Amino acid sequence: MNDLHVGATASWSKTITSADVQAFAALSGDDNPLHLDEAFARTTRFGRPIVHGMLVASLISAVLGRQLPGPGTIYLSQSLEFLRPVYPGDTITATVEVIRIREDKPVVTLTARCTNQNGEEVVRGEAVVLAPRTRRTQEGIGR
Repeated sequence: MNDLHVGATASWSKTITSADVQAFAALSGDDNPLHLDEAFARTTRFGRPIVHGMLVASLISAVLGRQLPGPGTIYLSQSLEFLRPVYPGDTITATVEVIRIREDKPVVTLTARCTNQNGEEVVRGEAVVLAPRTRRTQEGIGR
């Protein structure tokens, strides 16, 4: 596990499939036909079904909980901007970077961004999390 310090980064990539979109719709209850109905989606500005924005953003959560800060991380807040559509079959890379660590408690602020296989930013935002209890290092909070 990486030491947690300002400037630390972590990424995770996933190719989002139509099955992922259908499963997310079933779990979330968001059955907007823009995501699920090919005929309906053809009539929209996108011309085909798009992936739920929150499914894309959930990849940020995966990085936070798996890698940085890692297992035991708790979300406090997340801001998001949805910049471009994501389509089934796109490979999305979620990347987080530590920009601030509170000195008095393990509250960490990170930039968060998702890019597609062409390097285009599709989602960006900022996460504030409660990091798992860790030992202190010179740079901040470490594992």
